[in-house]
Amino acid sequence: MADYAIQRRMMVDGQIRTADVTDRSILQAMLEIPRERFLPPEQAQLAYLDLDLPVGRGGRRLLRPMVLAKMLQALEVSAEDTVLDVGCAGGYAAAVLASLSKAVFALEEEPRLAAHAKGALADLPNVKVVEGKLTDGYAAQAPYDAILLEGATEQEPEALCRQLADRGRLVCISGDGPAAKVVVFRRDGEDVTPRVVFDAAGTVLPGFAKPRAFSF
Repeated sequence: MADYAIQRRMMVDGQIRTADVTDRSILQAMLEIPRERFLPPEQAQLAYLDLDLPVGRGGRRLLRPMVLAKMLQALEVSAEDTVLDVGCAGGYAAAVLASLSKAVFALEEEPRLAAHAKGALADLPNVKVVEGKLTDGYAAQAPYDAILLEGATEQEPEALCRQLADRGRLVCISGDGPAAKVVVFRRDGEDVTPRVVFDAAGTVLPGFAKPRAFSF
């Protein structure tokens, strides 16, 4: 039987600390939370590999642990924050966010993934899994202090940025392929300013692809 505790330690020490993730709360959460619980049972043995893992339909993937950790560090979540997790898949990032913040709303549009997340997160009282279109966000609980997109977008996420509180942050992977970057969007009043923080690739989330130009 796999010793997942040892694998978690190796993930944190070998993948995350070495990527300049220094936030102790993030490191501790990723050391303690069983990532395998948020994957289908047949994929549990892959939970701590340094790669994006396929989940759901349409090419959806769980972000690499290193990329997720760096995105969370860039999000600068505090203990009093209310957070929206867009594209929560099985719920792993939502569990990490729950340990960092006051409340997490985990949004998923694929019913099977949402059902898995609800089960995996059932013992965390500050997380609520909601089903709906990812591009719409979850206006019922807006504004949010922080929003995480668990994947890439080829368009500026304007609708989600409108759900940010003043001085709120949104972190996503902007673009597709090797030229993609992780970007932090920060809201100050009516202005939203993007800032590139590091290079990273990810699968484009449903609804976030750029419309394809018609050609003859």
